[in-house]
Amino acid sequence: MADIKNSASTPSSDDHHQKIERANVEAVNKAGERSLYAPRKKIHPQRAKGKFRTIKWFMMLFTLGIYYITPWIRWDRGEGMPDQAVLIDITGRRFYFFFIEIWPQEVYYVTGLMIMGGIALFLVTSTAGRMWCGYSCPQTIWTDLFLAVERFFEGERNARIKLDKAPWTFDKIYKRVLKHIVWIWIALLTGGAWVFYFSDAPTLYQQILTNSASFDAYFWIGLLAAFTYLLGGIAREQVCTYMCPWPRIQAVMMDEETLAVMYRYDRGEPRGPHKKNESWEGRGDCVQCRQCVVVCPMGIDIRDGMQLECIQCSLCIDACNNIMEKVGRPQGLIAYDSLKNFERRKKGEENKFRIIRPRTLFYSFLLAVVGTIMLYSLLNRSELDVNILRDRNPLFVQLSSGDIRNGYTLKIMNKSEVEQKYSIEIEGIENYSIRAEGIEEHTVDGAPIALVTRDKLRSLRVFVTIPEENLESDSVDITFAVSAIDGDEKDVQTTSFKGPDK
Repeated sequence: MADIKNSASTPSSDDHHQKIERANVEAVNKAGERSLYAPRKKIHPQRAKGKFRTIKWFMMLFTLGIYYITPWIRWDRGEGMPDQAVLIDITGRRFYFFFIEIWPQEVYYVTGLMIMGGIALFLVTSTAGRMWCGYSCPQTIWTDLFLAVERFFEGERNARIKLDKAPWTFDKIYKRVLKHIVWIWIALLTGGAWVFYFSDAPTLYQQILTNSASFDAYFWIGLLAAFTYLLGGIAREQVCTYMCPWPRIQAVMMDEETLAVMYRYDRGEPRGPHKKNESWEGRGDCVQCRQCVVVCPMGIDIRDGMQLECIQCSLCIDACNNIMEKVGRPQGLIAYDSLKNFERRKKGEENKFRIIRPRTLFYSFLLAVVGTIMLYSLLNRSELDVNILRDRNPLFVQLSSGDIRNGYTLKIMNKSEVEQKYSIEIEGIENYSIRAEGIEEHTVDGAPIALVTRDKLRSLRVFVTIPEENLESDSVDITFAVSAIDGDEKDVQTTSFKGPDK
């Protein structure tokens, strides 16, 4: 902290921003004299070493491990049911997640998860900026993986730059071919792993090896592999800069107390080269080594301030800390900091990191509310779901006896893990008769009993007949009550019974 307080002789933040603004104006003026199109300059980031690079390696292994291994995890659901722990069964119209089974009618659970994911992203961003982008985003993870392969075959930064400029010799072709072969292999594994989430993984794997899988499986594997290869190996930082919308909207979630990777110009300026045994009086700690630039996968200079391209991967922190250690200065010239702390240090105050703020409390509250609602709904959801659809053509039929008959399509969904019998009764009217096609078993009161297989939907044609004199109007509200014979499950659905005009 003493080093920060002793930086009173360094330029003020206003002077620093004015210098950056003048540089930007000059750059714009020069750009006006050139073509509006700027060809991409390939970025060759240098390997970083340090705490944050280790965290990124761990996150890569952790997230890729989850992605590739999850389809192979088994979960016993009983005879006749899929035993894949996580499965999106398009044919069976189910989403299985370990002990949770989501039906098409329960898509609101998926919607809730997406809402929670969005709120969680807002919370992380308001707390620590683009931490998601720097450590967990799939684009970042696969780009890191492809870069690791590139370093393995082509060497470190200087060797790769030299190889790019070298003529096409056998050695260059050999290294490039091997690199792209591994890239394609990783891309195919990525596409294949995603397809395994939609079909039984061991079965589909055998079908792929024996060339007996469906065309759809090969098509999606190829398409996803192509996108992985293109985005992770070729486009890289351009995806984050030009394709991703998040950098352009993240500022809405951030404030002056939000932590972000920043260059502490109040300590680093004025910058310049430094020789051993020279005095540090009258100058800043930045020695113009540019290590923060050469390790950046986005190719930016963090010393220019907060920028749209910065994914806050923190590799510049590792690079700068290593240099500070070598020149005998305190670490943290580049660090997680907030704009408010720059003002505090300018006033001679100490740094403060206010994680708990109205903004973060609001996002936390929303996250807790949505999560609680979803958990309560999931724990208390019924194992019986009934849907009733009344015939519209004709609205009713008058029998030779004068009685009025309406037809309905009744759908009974048994979400339990055992076969169930359900009685079908009518509430709201008296002196009615009910008949269901294909049903022979009835209760003592004459109500049809429908047998529904576990985890299945059964559709029934049901006919309700009422004497005309019992109808008070041309439309009467009635209720279908479907109850489990051997359980407490019951579902009621209200519809109408149509008759002639009164």
